[in-house]
Amino acid sequence: MLTYALVVFAIAAVGGMLLASHVLRGKLAPWALSIGHALLGATGLVMLVYIVLQGAAAGRVTAALGLLVVAALGGFYLASLHLRGRIAPKAVVFIHAGVAVTGFLTLLSAVLA
Repeated sequence: MLTYALVVFAIAAVGGMLLASHVLRGKLAPWALSIGHALLGATGLVMLVYIVLQGAAAGRVTAALGLLVVAALGGFYLASLHLRGRIAPKAVVFIHAGVAVTGFLTLLSAVLA
């Protein structure tokens, strides 16, 4: 199941790159893309929570979960801006992406270990 969570996050990351490309061009992204990105991220988080609650997860999986939860909180803020029709500050987008990528790479290291 850990590998499935990694794949879900990888697909969400592709959507995130598309969203970021809109913001970097000063445009609002399509809502469908935002919702898809959020749903994939939430699905991955639910999968990781389930794995961690089973007690069979390595410390890296728990660390990845923590990082990805922080990224999700940033994503909620970005979504709130989108809801109000505002283009997100580029710095916030980069911080959100950086934390998410760090969480993803932490999860990848757990899968490959």
